[in-house]
Amino acid sequence: MDLPMRVITADITTLSVDAIVNAANERLLAGGGVCGAIHRAAGPALEEECRGLGGCPTGEVRVTAGHGLPARWVIHAVGPVWKGGGAGEAGLLAACYRRGVEAARELGATAIAFPAISTGIYGYPPEAAARVAVGAVAGTLREDPRPEVVFCCFSEESAAHHRAAMEAL
Repeated sequence: MDLPMRVITADITTLSVDAIVNAANERLLAGGGVCGAIHRAAGPALEEECRGLGGCPTGEVRVTAGHGLPARWVIHAVGPVWKGGGAGEAGLLAACYRRGVEAARELGATAIAFPAISTGIYGYPPEAAARVAVGAVAGTLREDPRPEVVFCCFSEESAAHHRAAMEAL
């Protein structure tokens, strides 16, 4: 079964998809990396909406409007901080991807773009994170092949890890 997944190297804030995923922190406030870039591109209304949500636990997601982004929605996923791999990081990271896809389905989104969650300041090893991401998304899409999932990588190195994980399926 061909699953609706693809890998690109791009700036996630520029994508014209129904939903993009923000690699968020538990407070859902603007931070560094992709989170900061999404907040800057969306404008101050995103942070204002996020403040009203009361945060988000690691492994879960929250949804806001896209505000100034081309995407209609932002799905905020809080990935785990890497602690060496023995603290349930893989399960929490997989949950971010599964719940992101499920949230997109509930919204009626036809396409969702994910960054490489937890691989920046949270320190998750990029190759291992790509395997978890692709595996979690593939498992979710096998149950229901909606929506199309785009792994939007900031670097060609990250994209190569995601492509390798897809080839290994």
